[in-house]
Amino acid sequence: MNIQRDTANTLGFLLFPGFPMACLTSAIEPLRAANEIVGRKEFAWRLVGERSDPVRSSAEVRFDPDVVLNEAEGLDYLFFLSAPTSRFENPKHSNARVRWLDRSGVILGGFSGGIFPLARSGVMEGHATSVHWCYEAAFAAEFPDMKASQAVILRDRRRYTASGAGAVFDLMLRLIEERLGRDTMTEVACWFQHPFVRTDDAAQKVPVQKQGGTDDLLPDTVRAAIRIFADHIEDPLQIADVAEALAMSERHLERSFKLATGQSPLKYYRLMRLKKARQRVLYSTQSIREIAQSVGYASSTPMTRHYAEAFGVNPNDERRRLVGLRGLAGAMAPND
Repeated sequence: MNIQRDTANTLGFLLFPGFPMACLTSAIEPLRAANEIVGRKEFAWRLVGERSDPVRSSAEVRFDPDVVLNEAEGLDYLFFLSAPTSRFENPKHSNARVRWLDRSGVILGGFSGGIFPLARSGVMEGHATSVHWCYEAAFAAEFPDMKASQAVILRDRRRYTASGAGAVFDLMLRLIEERLGRDTMTEVACWFQHPFVRTDDAAQKVPVQKQGGTDDLLPDTVRAAIRIFADHIEDPLQIADVAEALAMSERHLERSFKLATGQSPLKYYRLMRLKKARQRVLYSTQSIREIAQSVGYASSTPMTRHYAEAFGVNPNDERRRLVGLRGLAGAMAPND
């Protein structure tokens, strides 16, 4: 049953340079479709910038803000859209404004990398957040006391977070259903041939390394071993110990991994640790030595060698290249 209200729900999308454009379109398009289906303006949206200058997305498309953050009023929601490295140009003033909006009753949230400046604004204490799997190591490094979740969408009281563009679409479907009913929500999903409507507790899909599938399709024993690996990134276990924990022989575990992933468990485990290291190289300001220790290496030298073998570039060079591309002068951590 549709619930009619006197005023439209107004969503603000706070854009930082380099924000993921797919997240913005995944938010606006289902809302637009819902308005068209019911024949009235149930949802409104405004693009918000810290300044009034056009904001360039990661796809190099520029968007003109409708309003600057300091003057944004009448919002029901404010969602942060950014890269993980994004920060306010005037953090003291802008973070204070975000906190004022929170006190004014605005629901706050973040999409993909937008959870980083959202957390930096000081409004996420005591709240859990959905963290995209490719950012989880960097997020844990910067916010070790914050509860991060692998859920596609996480709505923890007045904080709504979504892990990526597809999750943003799902979140908008939730808002449409709550305001206009399930029939309208389903019609919106069908307009876009959205394959399925995920619930808030749906887990993210994670690719299987060098295999082209996702981890939910792996055999139970292999998935169980990978979960143990994930719990011991900083303090790596011997493969024999993992096999023992699973009540199977090391040889059986080796065969199972080779069959399911094309790799030995040792190589798979090492690449998992290196991918966590790479997240921190790309999205944190930890030193290379600190990063090496965080993924179970006693020093940076062997990690740097394995990193170069896995990714074709050593971590120092990759970080310098990325800093140059992003123009993050002064944001690069020391090498060791």
